[in-house]
Amino acid sequence: MLVKVCGMRDGENIRLVENLSVDLIGFIFYPRSPRYVNSLPEYLPRSAGRVGVFVNEELCVIEDTVIRYGLTHVQLHGSETPSVCEALRQRGIQVIKAFSVSVPDDLMATGRYDGCCDFFLFDTSTSGYGGSGYSFDWGILQHYTGNVPFLIAGGIGENDAERVLDFRHPQFAGVDLNSRFEVSPGIKDIEKLDRIITKLKR
Repeated sequence: MLVKVCGMRDGENIRLVENLSVDLIGFIFYPRSPRYVNSLPEYLPRSAGRVGVFVNEELCVIEDTVIRYGLTHVQLHGSETPSVCEALRQRGIQVIKAFSVSVPDDLMATGRYDGCCDFFLFDTSTSGYGGSGYSFDWGILQHYTGNVPFLIAGGIGENDAERVLDFRHPQFAGVDLNSRFEVSPGIKDIEKLDRIITKLKR
């Protein structure tokens, strides 16, 4: 069970989250997000993977950010093409492509990206780009028949551990935790995260 905690930017908070044995820590490089990272945090993960989240950003900007922050993964939340995903993978970067899901037909868009992404991320369909705090019907994901493993995002909270553990799909790889664990945008409640991660990693 991969656990990704997204929307981080405070050095000490990042260090405490990493100590919970999370697998991936996400940094949002989308200026309209309340969790936008505009400067290098005082601490960056050393054992957890570093994921940069972008929305329709130019490839050169993504590549520069990868170098500056030492990113291991790039998560793309916009209308980025398969060729952008492939270009990043050729540079040794793991790619997570996000898709908004509200009905089974939304999963058809994944077909173009099969083979050029390391993970998909299925999130709640909203007017923005993630971080809504709302969940979607995970039953829709039973219609996903692709080969790329996926993470589930969107409104997962402390009381959802059993729901996550009970979910079954051959490509289900893990979860993305964000807004339901925040004290304020970009600052996570360590005790709440500890409780759910302990259950998910048991």
